[in-house]
Amino acid sequence: MKSTINIIGSGFSSLSASCYLAKAGYEVTIFEKNNTIGGRARQLVKDGFTFDIGPTWYWMPDVFERFFSDFNKKPSDYYSLEKLNPAYSVYFGKDDYITIEDTLEKITEAFEKEEPGSSKKLKKFIEQAKNNYDIAIKDLVYNPGVSPLELITPATIKKINQFFSTIKKNVRKEFKNDRLVKILEFPVLFLGAKPSDTPSFYSFMNYADFGLGTFHPKKGMYQVITAMESLATELGVTIKTNAPIENIIVQNGESKGVVSNGINYYSDVVVSGADYHHTETLLEKPLRQYSESYWEKKTFAPSSLLFYVGFNKKLKNVNHHTLFFDVDFDVHAEAIYDNPKWPENPLFYASFPSITDDNVAPEGKEAGIFLIPLAPGIEDTPELRATYFDKIITRFENLTSQNVKNDIIFRESFCLNDFINDYNSYKGNAYGMANTLMQTAFLRPKLKSKTVKNLFFTGQLTVPGPGVPPSLISGKLVADLVTKHHSILV
Repeated sequence: MKSTINIIGSGFSSLSASCYLAKAGYEVTIFEKNNTIGGRARQLVKDGFTFDIGPTWYWMPDVFERFFSDFNKKPSDYYSLEKLNPAYSVYFGKDDYITIEDTLEKITEAFEKEEPGSSKKLKKFIEQAKNNYDIAIKDLVYNPGVSPLELITPATIKKINQFFSTIKKNVRKEFKNDRLVKILEFPVLFLGAKPSDTPSFYSFMNYADFGLGTFHPKKGMYQVITAMESLATELGVTIKTNAPIENIIVQNGESKGVVSNGINYYSDVVVSGADYHHTETLLEKPLRQYSESYWEKKTFAPSSLLFYVGFNKKLKNVNHHTLFFDVDFDVHAEAIYDNPKWPENPLFYASFPSITDDNVAPEGKEAGIFLIPLAPGIEDTPELRATYFDKIITRFENLTSQNVKNDIIFRESFCLNDFINDYNSYKGNAYGMANTLMQTAFLRPKLKSKTVKNLFFTGQLTVPGPGVPPSLISGKLVADLVTKHHSILV
């Protein structure tokens, strides 16, 4: 008889874990509290428009390829991928923007035009970033965060100084042009921390950006979720939706299953891809590894205020991904990390997938996603949401020299309260725990419970960290730990 595993949640990490565990021979069941799978990567479909609710950037295609290849599959078996050109543009003022194209050669030309002499520096910077990428993404991040010795290799010893410097210092030492600095500091925001708090070794994100490029799955990021769902079901995984978990069953110090909708579902192992903090509240207090004060002291990645907007016309002067850095980043970052509050003048990001993909909006119309990074744990009200939509859409009109307010068919919003209600997210964070020096690798919450036998965790609050590719990796890491610590047959 096969050993059984119950998995809490159906985001990227849970789906990844389910595939590896099913392949290893376990009988796997996923429990998802919402009526559709995907966790933060769900979709909103309205009036002929389709929006990715969560992730909209497809970076590190090699990680996706590695995941599917573990099952003798390819991403192209499930979805069509297009490399974006341009990858994105960055606004610094009215009609003033820099476009990042699809090759390093084109990007170095853009840098040279902005700051003479910067192209040589950029090539050297990206060469080092590629070396870091090869060490990190092809090796280090596939360690389970059990021991500090995982970080000590001949390659990392040579780079020890990069763990004690920061991205901000590293970038600003080489580049003086503030606009180029902002572009080079931007990718580490995906790691959830300020460039001044992110080790310079994480420059590998710049290689992911400039070296590998930005892609778009046709019909949106949710196609990756449906691909993983197809793979999981092919492997025999059972998925239950509308199945919130009320408790984790523990007997004699061992997890024995979960309670969902008042029904006991027994299993030999429980893996949670849900919010780590929330998962521990499903246990009696003495069985929790981490106290409330532990979580309170951690640096969390931002939350977000998101708007999903249907426009009655095609928009001008924007690309698929467009960043608006026309205000002071440091002031906005202070409102996220140092003095949590609503930023007076926020940076924001906008995505218009219908520029690339005619599947996501009716003909002649535009689908727009707007995102403002926010501090987790702050107040969230309909009035604040409305105020901030007006702030950014007014700036958007001015910066891109077009009128759009009267062409809005509808708008939907998603913010802290929704992250809490839909995902049980700690303080409504959107991206998990930031990857700062003291919150990296073995210093993050553990994949394997220290207090309950056969209870495991996966996802953005544990290793390797926030983001879609790390979540795929996290699923593999926890599956490897389960197979190491638990026999498949009972």
